[in-house]
Amino acid sequence: MTDYFIKYQREIIESSIWILIFLILKFICTKAIRKIGALKGINKIRTRLIVKYISTAFFLLISIALIIIWGINFNSLIPILSSVFAILGIALFANWSILSNVTSGVILFFSFPYKIGDKIRIIDKDIGTEETYLIEDIKAYHIHLSNTRGELLTYPNSLILQKPIVLVETYEKSLADK
Repeated sequence: MTDYFIKYQREIIESSIWILIFLILKFICTKAIRKIGALKGINKIRTRLIVKYISTAFFLLISIALIIIWGINFNSLIPILSSVFAILGIALFANWSILSNVTSGVILFFSFPYKIGDKIRIIDKDIGTEETYLIEDIKAYHIHLSNTRGELLTYPNSLILQKPIVLVETYEKSLADK
């Protein structure tokens, strides 16, 4: 066992340093995302979802770093990686709308000026009405909107970024009026 630590001392030290760096960065990013969520009054469930996305990205980065540090023979990994990337490519191409909605969900977390409880109007000819909708919930893939008749409209996040939206009434203003 001691021979193992002596033989791979450099790799163990580098791995420990990189894992520590990634854990510190993940901690800082998690704190920043939670603070942004609290400052903007974003739902805690949405904040946790974004933290989960960031954690997954950090896990992938640390995995790549460890593979490089330990000097995995890439010639033996090429057939495996090419198969994995081919399957991922086909899966992501087949589900590009899901991927674009998830990406839009992350963008909406940081830059969407409207919150749950706000009343909005979406300028979209496909909806066909100039109706006012209440934002019920903002999910990873879509937004739940309800109209005055109590009907639920599930609207994709990618379309929310593409269509003009008119803010009719904020949640805070509706509370103040009551």
